[in-house]
Amino acid sequence: MKTEFVWPVRVYYEDTDTGGIVFYANYLKFFERARTEWLRAAGVNQQQMADEHGLMFVVKATAVEYHAPARLDDELRLTVVVEKLGRASVQFVQDAWCGQRLLASGKIKVACVSKTEVRPAAIPADVLAQIDRDAG
Repeated sequence: MKTEFVWPVRVYYEDTDTGGIVFYANYLKFFERARTEWLRAAGVNQQQMADEHGLMFVVKATAVEYHAPARLDDELRLTVVVEKLGRASVQFVQDAWCGQRLLASGKIKVACVSKTEVRPAAIPADVLAQIDRDAG
């Protein structure tokens, strides 16, 4: 079984529309925060990767399905699971939960690219090893 990483998020006023419901695009922000914290927990420092290797991760593709609304002040649980680890990309499966209620589910693919040319590049071996170790 693949390792699931969990990150808590509180819904703030700025996350909602005039009806007090989380604006759909904000789930992508929540997913981004959870992936960033997962990388940090895995020992990957993105700034260090940029400084030492001249590489960064960028989102290549997203697919999100919305199941139920989140509302102002809800406490959400964001999950991150590595679905596929490639030489230059990582595909994640992510969910947003409020209690036992699934709010949104997504597949997000990130690619490793050079900072200067923004072209695909291999994930550095040390970073790949850290991701693989924590992916389960």
